[in-house]
Amino acid sequence: NFANYCGTKYAIGVANGLDALNLVLRAWKIMGKITDGDEVIVPANTYIATILAITGNNLKAILTEPDKNTFNLSYHSIEKAITSRTKIILPVHLYGQISPMEEIMQLAKENNLLVLEDSAQAHGASINNKKAGSWGNAAGFSFYPGKNLGALGDAGAITTDDDELASMLRALRNYGSHKKYENLYQGVNSRLDEIQAAMLNVKLKYLDKETSRRREIAQKYCKYIDNVYVTKPIIMDEMTHVWHLFVVRCQHRHKFAEHLLKNGIHTLVHYPIPPHEQIAYKEWNKFCFPLTEEIHKTVISLPLDPTMSDEEIDKVIEIVNGFRE
Repeated sequence: NFANYCGTKYAIGVANGLDALNLVLRAWKIMGKITDGDEVIVPANTYIATILAITGNNLKAILTEPDKNTFNLSYHSIEKAITSRTKIILPVHLYGQISPMEEIMQLAKENNLLVLEDSAQAHGASINNKKAGSWGNAAGFSFYPGKNLGALGDAGAITTDDDELASMLRALRNYGSHKKYENLYQGVNSRLDEIQAAMLNVKLKYLDKETSRRREIAQKYCKYIDNVYVTKPIIMDEMTHVWHLFVVRCQHRHKFAEHLLKNGIHTLVHYPIPPHEQIAYKEWNKFCFPLTEEIHKTVISLPLDPTMSDEEIDKVIEIVNGFRE
């Protein structure tokens, strides 16, 4: 059902979104498409899970500054990052907005590169009616409970049209086995359990309706939030964004968050520390990504959920507009 929704031939259930990316990269190594040390172009401002999948497979993450408006990879940023060792472009559809996939796929074709979409936050986002997860050679999805399509616990999926890849992934997620006690590969235990799958099947029927409500709320925020100290998100087209998060920017984020909390509005930061500044990647601490660092210092997510009432939305707008530095 999810494959049909995304417009792909296959959707392989796995335990979580990180495993989805991990297993695709592992499968491509077994298939001989990539090898240790190959370069993967990835946005420098992504969530750490994207990076963990790359480095966990002994590949080299080429951190790349995002577009200043969308926070996603752009044609020009990718083009500048391509070298003779580049094998994969890994666009992240951050906050629910799909990356410019037409341009990315053209670049990939010109340079004979694989494309792995990180679609963890973008269930249903589309460009010209072609959904996230159906553009690249494969895509990883997360169904973590907080996602637009969320399970009761951790869950994920991989979408692809590649017959060989799909078959290998089904084995890799199950100890490397198609037939019990016969192991073709050194696999893992990363199956999507039946309870999560059943719940997701039911919730999938309501995803488009909930996305429409998310868009209504986001449109209202964009129209009525009017504060010189708060920078609203920029979108390319309504259908490209499913508003997993409504992320604004504020130079005095801590003070802004305190103002909102004092008035009963909770916020989150996605994400406070960029990957290259994490202790886990201390060898990258010397790197400098000015735009990425500015993004991580100023972004803050306002409440956005399809269950919000109009009164709650109006309150958020009123309190945001009342903030003064």
